[in-house]
Amino acid sequence: MTTITDVRTIAIDVSDQDRALAFFTDTLGFEKRLDAPMSPTSRWIEVAPPGATTSIALNATQDAQDVGTDTGIRFTAPDASAAHAAMADAGVEVGELLRWPDVPPMFAFDDPDGNRFYLIEER
Repeated sequence: MTTITDVRTIAIDVSDQDRALAFFTDTLGFEKRLDAPMSPTSRWIEVAPPGATTSIALNATQDAQDVGTDTGIRFTAPDASAAHAAMADAGVEVGELLRWPDVPPMFAFDDPDGNRFYLIEER
């Protein structure tokens, strides 16, 4: 049996790697961890929140059907309400801030390709 100890990278498809990189680094404040050429037309790019173990790979795709998906990726922040307001102010398409008893506040947001992510308040 294999001993898996962590999750390194989760890949998402994007139509424009430079635009996606700018969204994650400039808008969300992620750090660029890797940006290496793979071919004349694409690069392997990894971004992550500062200090995070797991990174997001921005996978170039030529097929528009590959983007705009619900990634299922959940990010965390100390204050979901503050993150919601900051992201909305930065022009990010954010969903309603959801609050239920005994559940951390959370909301959905989309990247420029319509890929869906979630932010959940740390507890």
